[in-house]
Amino acid sequence: MISIFVFAAAGIGVASIASRVRRSRERAAFDPALHGLVPRAQLDPERAGPPRTDPGHDAFVEAVLGARRGEWKQAAAYVEAAGQDWDERWSRLEVLQELAQEDDDWLKRWRKAHPESGDAATVRAGLMVHRAAWAIRGGAYAHKVSQANMDTFQRMLPDAMKAAHEASELAPADPGPWVVMLTAARALNYDHGQFSRLFAGLQTRAPYHWAGHLQALQFWCAKWHGSDELMYDFAKRALAAAPPGSVLPGVYLYALEEDEKRTGKRLMQTGPAAQEPLLAVARALATVPETDPRLPGLRHLLAYHLTRCKMYEAALPVFRELGPWCGAAPWRKGDQGPVDAFDEARTTAALKVAQAGR
Repeated sequence: MISIFVFAAAGIGVASIASRVRRSRERAAFDPALHGLVPRAQLDPERAGPPRTDPGHDAFVEAVLGARRGEWKQAAAYVEAAGQDWDERWSRLEVLQELAQEDDDWLKRWRKAHPESGDAATVRAGLMVHRAAWAIRGGAYAHKVSQANMDTFQRMLPDAMKAAHEASELAPADPGPWVVMLTAARALNYDHGQFSRLFAGLQTRAPYHWAGHLQALQFWCAKWHGSDELMYDFAKRALAAAPPGSVLPGVYLYALEEDEKRTGKRLMQTGPAAQEPLLAVARALATVPETDPRLPGLRHLLAYHLTRCKMYEAALPVFRELGPWCGAAPWRKGDQGPVDAFDEARTTAALKVAQAGR
């Protein structure tokens, strides 16, 4: 009784105390195996999913080591090996862009040796946006950026946009330069019509391009040039248009993430309008090949938001698919740590489903 009086003195009601005690007892008695879940002791906060065999790993290592020696041929071969798998090709271009942020001597040599290379030109354009412009502006809301930094940011971006257009002329079929354009366009304050035309250029080349859609989502969010309504409209259109096997429906989960960042952590709406898109994402992700490296991260986001939306019956199978892996962004948001946050969410989902069954 002493603890109850202490809680009461702190302004916590007896009913709330009883509810907390009940939940604590339920979790203490919780046996994950009875719900198809792995034991808590097996939860791994180091990975989002199981280790994967990357067929391009050796080429990646060669590209990294070559670049650090100032060589470019390994990097060129690494990108070229992706062929017209445009998502994979962009992923590799991003790797090279990160390498160039450390030291771009190898990139300069590549461009000098092959000025006609669209890949080298795309890396250079992306580097201009990210190393120079974003390093100055950062990812904050515009009103939090100093005027001096914003002025410098705005001066540098037209050159980056010009470089991206030049890259697109060298590689007209490649959507990569258009991803760079979309990134620069929102910072150049393109209006809705200008940006939509630019996005159409990307879609002509790769209608379901993952990175391109994520960049467009940022344009349409309230932080940049849109609103919650425009952002969700864009995400729902991507969800509806995606073919089976595509991760593109996961764009909707990033819209939820953006909303949460802007408004703070809060309970999601639980009505049909909020639930149906999440159920559609769950159905879509069930068709994605297990070999897709983006799938584990998207499953974590899906499980997190299904739980927030109190859609426990839909969340529980996702937790089962995730197994012991909990080293993903949604579970690192608070002070709990990923193991505790993940375990609490899956326990809640399992207990709620069991209670509903009774």
